[in-house]
Amino acid sequence: MKCLPVGDSALSIEFGNEINKETNNRIRVFNNQLKYFNIDGIIETVPSFKSLLVYYDPGKLYFNEVKKIIYDLIEHRSMESNYKRKIIEIPVCYEEEFGEDLNFVSEYTNLSKEEIVKLHSSREYLIYMLGFLPGFAYLGGLDDRLVTPRLKIPRLKLEAGSVGIGGEQTGIYPLTSPGGWRIIGRTPLKPYDLNRERPILYEAGDYIKFKPITEKEYDEIKELVEIGIYECKVIEKISNRKEYSLIEGSA
Repeated sequence: MKCLPVGDSALSIEFGNEINKETNNRIRVFNNQLKYFNIDGIIETVPSFKSLLVYYDPGKLYFNEVKKIIYDLIEHRSMESNYKRKIIEIPVCYEEEFGEDLNFVSEYTNLSKEEIVKLHSSREYLIYMLGFLPGFAYLGGLDDRLVTPRLKIPRLKLEAGSVGIGGEQTGIYPLTSPGGWRIIGRTPLKPYDLNRERPILYEAGDYIKFKPITEKEYDEIKELVEIGIYECKVIEKISNRKEYSLIEGSA
């Protein structure tokens, strides 16, 4: 682990050279510990695949002071995770109307559409980081059988809520935007909504579980989302223990 300067008001803590759950877990645990101490002068932290970006106020702290705080915290705090694992359930309609690339993915992977839906919705995907767009989650854990190449030429417009596969990753487009991932479905939820108290439904370190729904269910949920009364299902699982509790989160 090492600290590198990023301009005159930030530093990057490098946790390793590989993208994996172990590295991401260490980033998440350390990030939570750093935020817990609420150190005066540290403004914001941004986790990524292999590092944690720490913004600080150069009027209050120098680079070497922030670096010392970080190394002291690493030395005296456990890097083991005792935190709850939060799983956000995202309903997705995989009908062809919403999954414009479902036929291509089926042909490329030699899987039926039913098999694609079953495989895609059977896993809990770790959110490694947020980026590209507000609320765009880079998810790890895609089944190898679903790996599909991106479009050679990205589309100029994808609808908000589009769920796609890009190489070895899967994710949700939170806003209407260009995109090059293969779209296999759409969620009626709004992963990003500036008018919500918490604009983004999830954060790095959380997990996403996709739940297949019918077109009728899609329309019903979308209507509830639009009037602000839909509650998305969130499960909290204690690390290394089979304990679950449901909490509510507006979508």
